[in-house]
Amino acid sequence: MPNALYLASTWVIPVILAITLHEAAHAFVARFLGDDTASKLGRVSLNPFKHIDPVGTILLPGLLLLARSPFLFGYAKPVPVKFAALRNPRRDMAWVAAAGPAMNIALAIIAALGFHLIGFLPADSGQWVAENLKNALIINVVLAIFNLFPLPPLDGGRIAVGLLPDVLAKPLARMERYGMIILIALLIVLPMLGKNSGVELSIISRLLTIASSAVIDLILRMTGNL
Repeated sequence: MPNALYLASTWVIPVILAITLHEAAHAFVARFLGDDTASKLGRVSLNPFKHIDPVGTILLPGLLLLARSPFLFGYAKPVPVKFAALRNPRRDMAWVAAAGPAMNIALAIIAALGFHLIGFLPADSGQWVAENLKNALIINVVLAIFNLFPLPPLDGGRIAVGLLPDVLAKPLARMERYGMIILIALLIVLPMLGKNSGVELSIISRLLTIASSAVIDLILRMTGNL
């Protein structure tokens, strides 16, 4: 198998699983808590094509990779949620938002536990499975930590809106329409400006790296891999 194809095969599967189950978890919890909007659209599904956005999941990360951006960024199709249909909109909004990152952490733990089974596989297939598990651990932790950033429309922002008092929650909720622009500025534009001026401005990227490394280390210790 050519190196490029082998490398792609060890990343594509973990990425698709991470995105698909993250979005399906949102839809499942929303249905459980009273809103069947996403369920009627088929989003409580393990079919990745229900969740992948051609621009956000494929084109944008690909262009950033070609441009050698200091940070790769992408997104899946948002899961539609009618918060007014939830039994307790304020509280349940936080639960629906938390479901995605929680699923990614669960997948990361499962991947780490899978390392213990590698020794039972043939050497060649064992190496391929090990690469998939390693990438699944990294991808799911990074996706969970990134989505917990407290800015709508990210999950962390919606959790914060659901938990904070009105005086703080309402201004934060109003930022959602500008959230994607703010994220692109913080993650892509600011680091590029810093690179051109010789100043390190990849603040969010560095914080994400530090937090993700700490969580990965904790999971590896919890699962007996360290």
